[in-house]
Amino acid sequence: MLKLFYAPGTCSLAAHIALEETGTAYEARRVDFSTAEQTKPDYLAVNPKGRVPALVTDRGIITETPAILTYVAQSFPEAKLAPAGDAFAFARIQSFLSYIGSTVHVAHAHGRRGARWADDPAAHEAMKAKVASNMAACFELIENTMFEGPFVAGESYSIADPYLFTMAGWLEPDGVDPTRFPKVLDHRNRMTQRPAVARVLAALKG
Repeated sequence: MLKLFYAPGTCSLAAHIALEETGTAYEARRVDFSTAEQTKPDYLAVNPKGRVPALVTDRGIITETPAILTYVAQSFPEAKLAPAGDAFAFARIQSFLSYIGSTVHVAHAHGRRGARWADDPAAHEAMKAKVASNMAACFELIENTMFEGPFVAGESYSIADPYLFTMAGWLEPDGVDPTRFPKVLDHRNRMTQRPAVARVLAALKG
């Protein structure tokens, strides 16, 4: 059985939702960030990066959200979480996943993980000050050039949708008014109505 290591409030939500969408049996294992469990030897043996998500499969462990999402889509084709047999359409989804992981998530992380990039406390404050404008710029690009609607890739729901949903949930904490991005906000609201999303969100509160 697949085992997903996750933590509330992190990008692991995207993988959690994708797994739930497949209907497959899996175990969700919470990593307690409040006690820095992600830095302890037991978890580092799973993911030496000390981050979530991590997905344990019968062939080994996969880390990084885009990789896990792709694995889920390809392992459960019946869930139709990625276009089958259309290399261009699948590449477009991969492009979106890459942008979220390499740019949007990093823009967000500058407000909370400044020590990854600088030691000077003044530099940390300068990075925090840029988070709102950087996140807004990212979502303006998504709203105007990437989001095809009604889902990220158009008419069909895909692995790109839980990833966007996860990042869109960080707008308010990052000081960005989500009403600036009506298509993204509508998508976020509709996502909460999906049964799989509702189940995952309920489990996180439990």
